[in-house]
Amino acid sequence: MARTIAFLVFEGFQILDAAGPVAAFEMAARYGVPDAYELKIVSRDGGLVASSSGALMWSERLSPSLECDTLVVVGGKGTRAAAECPRTLALVRGRHGRARRVCSVCTGAYVLAAAGLLDGRPATTHWEAGGDFARRFPKVRAEPDRIFTRDGDIWTSAGVTAGIDLALALVGQDLGEAVARKAAQQLVVYYRRTGGQSQFSSLLEESPPAGRFAALLGWIREHIAEDLPVERLAEEAHMSPRNFARAFPREVGTSPARMVEKLRLEVAAERIEHGREPMDAVARATGFGDPDRMRRAFLRVYGRPPQALRRAQRRFEAR
Repeated sequence: MARTIAFLVFEGFQILDAAGPVAAFEMAARYGVPDAYELKIVSRDGGLVASSSGALMWSERLSPSLECDTLVVVGGKGTRAAAECPRTLALVRGRHGRARRVCSVCTGAYVLAAAGLLDGRPATTHWEAGGDFARRFPKVRAEPDRIFTRDGDIWTSAGVTAGIDLALALVGQDLGEAVARKAAQQLVVYYRRTGGQSQFSSLLEESPPAGRFAALLGWIREHIAEDLPVERLAEEAHMSPRNFARAFPREVGTSPARMVEKLRLEVAAERIEHGREPMDAVARATGFGDPDRMRRAFLRVYGRPPQALRRAQRRFEAR
């Protein structure tokens, strides 16, 4: 039987907070397990609802009798008004205990908090709203630096694209990690940022490059365990080493060596969070060579050793 995933929207919602997770669930069903999900857009009154961009989305009325497996409250500029609407809050409270999961994307956490569902629980939201959220809801254990949080049947996530990370985590819980990975591949997103990862990772600060070096970065990830000097990268890019060394920083925004290290760190973080490999095995598989070199890179970029990343993920999974 298909699981019904209902997305609660309101006037002024952020359209990607709804569309991103919807697409993740759609891809999981289309390319993983057919008919796994039934997706519904719902609102307090039903009908067309205007997003913050002015684009309209059709919604069903969220009635107290509506049964759903998971309710996802989206975020956006209209969140504050929604969090002050008694009818909306009553509808959200009515889902808790009846739905298997209640979730929020971005500032949708304001609605869950105003409904009292986050009291005493860890929760996150968009980093820009983190301070205001913590002041407004002192009973909530605000964790503004997280990609997403989970406490039992309550999940919250950071801004916009973090809603996709949340949806992929839910898919992984429902259908298995292989299906979640396939959905990520179809969405052309990295599989996948975890709840314990910081919103302020230096990797997230990099804008994905376009043009002639986009394919090269994919090639680097595929050969991450190998020695990757500038000469080899230039050869793969069909350029002279001198021309490559000038053009790459200009177009990508960082040096080739720095980008290789960042990609090594990204792959290493994925293996550390999702696997059980010893640190020396991860270091060899990601091109660092030895765990001390990998540890120094983690400290320099993430501000914490790789062991701390694994511990944070294990604590998250235990919630």
